[in-house]
Amino acid sequence: MSSNNDSISKTLIVVISLCLVCAIVVSTAAVQLRPQQNQNKLLDSQINILRAVGLVEGAASPEMVVETFNKHIETKLVDLNTGEFVERDPATFDYRKALKDPEQSKALEDGNDVASIRRITELAPVYLAYDEQRNLTAFVIPVHGYGLWSTMHAFLAIETDGNTIIGLNYYEQGETPGLGGEIENPRWKAQFDGKKLVNDAGEVALEVKKPGNADPDSPYEVDGLSGATLTANGVQNTFTFWIGENGFGPFLAKVRQGALTNG
Repeated sequence: MSSNNDSISKTLIVVISLCLVCAIVVSTAAVQLRPQQNQNKLLDSQINILRAVGLVEGAASPEMVVETFNKHIETKLVDLNTGEFVERDPATFDYRKALKDPEQSKALEDGNDVASIRRITELAPVYLAYDEQRNLTAFVIPVHGYGLWSTMHAFLAIETDGNTIIGLNYYEQGETPGLGGEIENPRWKAQFDGKKLVNDAGEVALEVKKPGNADPDSPYEVDGLSGATLTANGVQNTFTFWIGENGFGPFLAKVRQGALTNG
């Protein structure tokens, strides 16, 4: 009987030892890989910002992405309540992490959460794009909203008039492939180029219509996605929220007034 107990004890010791060794190996690997993972996240963000503003098309080497981003893009933080830039180093602010942190974000009331994002931060990054002569050419803002199955993340590039879209780049989503997933299709995204966000009264006017119903001569209308009504509704709700007063609306209003174009 005692030999049986000894056998069970030894087995448990071996199992526990193996678990501890595996845990140490996994933890060590995670710590060692974290800097590379953070670098890859930063690189992915940079290339998607550059694509939104048309500074990179197709494949690009990491070196080219970093060089182009550093040369043409400046990151600033905006207070979403006032629409003004704040004096804080953007490198110290992790926007995606802050959105999930109760200490850095606040819950949205149901009536205000049209994009179904649940929480919003007081600060948000804005990316300023410059040409070779260091003239300001565009603002790029991060937007996100819920579709059918997932939160859809995009970068929206806007001209210095604070109203005309230069490019829309959806880069992260989990919608149905071939249907809602077509928000990443370059042909679909291209129809946003040149469209206006707000009307003369400053009201959000961009409208995602049913497929085939958009007036090509309208400065505000784009076609939705065939067979993906809820995803298209999510795109509409994303614009409605982020261009409105609870999102980047105050910032874009100041841009349209010319208050920030020299900032």
